[in-house]
Amino acid sequence: MKPFTFERATSPEQAVSAFAAQPHAYFLAGGTNLVDLMKLGVEAPGHLIDVSRLGLDTVETAPGGGLRVGANVRNSDLAAHPAVRGDYPALAQALLAGASGQLRNLATTGGNLLQRTRCPYFQDLSAPCNKREPGSGCSAREGATRDMAVLGHSEHCVATHPSDMAVALAAYDAEVELLGPEGTRTVPAAAFHRLPGDTPERDTVLRPGELVAHLTLPAPPAGARAGYRKARDRASYAFALASAAAVLALDEDGTVRHAALAFGALAHRPWRARTAEEVLVGTRADADTFARAVDAELAAAEPLADNAFKVPLARGVAVRLLTTLAEPPQPAANRPAGA
Repeated sequence: MKPFTFERATSPEQAVSAFAAQPHAYFLAGGTNLVDLMKLGVEAPGHLIDVSRLGLDTVETAPGGGLRVGANVRNSDLAAHPAVRGDYPALAQALLAGASGQLRNLATTGGNLLQRTRCPYFQDLSAPCNKREPGSGCSAREGATRDMAVLGHSEHCVATHPSDMAVALAAYDAEVELLGPEGTRTVPAAAFHRLPGDTPERDTVLRPGELVAHLTLPAPPAGARAGYRKARDRASYAFALASAAAVLALDEDGTVRHAALAFGALAHRPWRARTAEEVLVGTRADADTFARAVDAELAAAEPLADNAFKVPLARGVAVRLLTTLAEPPQPAANRPAGA
């Protein structure tokens, strides 16, 4: 591992100032992804700024309703928070579907957003990778593409974003609060991550020196139900092959009043399914409508050599999730264990 210097920041503002004063600086919180990449040589910071003790570790009611979540709240704490479990079940389910219990106890909310792709070519220093070394080429595109993107990829990169949490945040219309040298700004969670285009080395819209400070979740629509479903190779500790988060609210006559749908593991970022949502709102909530809406969204898919299966897999995940959310809630006594 390349030698680096280290300091512990005492406030968010001091962390941002420290970043500006040091070349090749990185922020470090839980470190569950960054330290792994440093061991592999993929990341080689010259200076680490520990931002784990900045007081950004609370979950509180946001002005006007909703929740404001500090960037240093641990994933396990956020999943277990009563307000998250009660009002944002898709977020709790997505958090619990990600990583292992040990990792969730250490990983932070901000770090989860900023984790980098698990593309094996990105992590292999002997393989050309435009994300790791711009202009070197994309080994994945002509290599093993089973886990790669089917939506929004480019000739320069076909990697997917690995976060489960970010998919739920996109469906909930969450916002990301950033603190940087020029002050504070807010970005929609669905627009925080980028498609690769011709600059795949940039995963997000973060500007140099900006620190993720908070996430804000708006109050959910009245009567909405939400959930997260994930398809993967094994039941625990595996990244998604396809996943979906949805927030659905129906009128009394069964018409869709509000629909938000996001896919994971299909693109370089969580994929907000705007086309599907347009089909859903104002129509009757049934399996045919859900299938038609999801098909309209996935018509834009461009599978690679090994991953055409992702399209019907994502379709099945999303249609099943929406169908479940549209069903009348079961009385507690008849509810299956764990539901």
